[in-house]
Amino acid sequence: MTAFPGSPRLLKGGIVLLDASTGAVQRIIALQYNPDTLSRTLQVQGVGEHANRSEALRLKGPPIETLKVEAEIDATDQLEFPDQNASAVQVGLYPQLAVLETLIYPASGTLISNNALAQVGTLEIAPMQTPLTLFIWSKNRILPVRLTDFSVTEEAFDPALNPIRAKVSLGMRVLSVDDIGFDNKGGSLFMVYLQQKERLAAMSPAGTLAALGATGAF
Repeated sequence: MTAFPGSPRLLKGGIVLLDASTGAVQRIIALQYNPDTLSRTLQVQGVGEHANRSEALRLKGPPIETLKVEAEIDATDQLEFPDQNASAVQVGLYPQLAVLETLIYPASGTLISNNALAQVGTLEIAPMQTPLTLFIWSKNRILPVRLTDFSVTEEAFDPALNPIRAKVSLGMRVLSVDDIGFDNKGGSLFMVYLQQKERLAAMSPAGTLAALGATGAF
């Protein structure tokens, strides 16, 4: 069945992985269904409770913004057409879950290489580099993020115990220029996000003192 011709094209939220050095796209992960809610928390970066009075109105930097989304994944429709969806029949949702879970795993090759270095007595092994992760929620929100927590609830299984329906909870922290600097690709994307936020704020209608009952108070 085709969609109604006049209906708008539905954009997908998702995650994009970039090479941290070159900015080249490594993988694009589109969510199967857009979550119904996107929870955001912004923690103010003030100068501290015991700051000098002259610094009471100063900010140390951008707020720490955290995101939470609950995504649903379902292979039921694919199982109705097994000839066209061989992987869903064979392993259910394992591929979709694995591509999300490997976002927070170091590559197995890197683990093996670091273990080999440790075995020959290397004193210092650098922490493992991951791709730059972007969370995309429309063109107005292209955010460099670090995944901070990840949980999966598998809700239904096929006869071979492959998961066929699941909910994935993703917690993310937005990486600002305080975290990754201005020269990093993620830093420049954060600045675009901040500038877009400022443009949107300018579009909001201004209030009046009369509406607040504070006419003549200043």
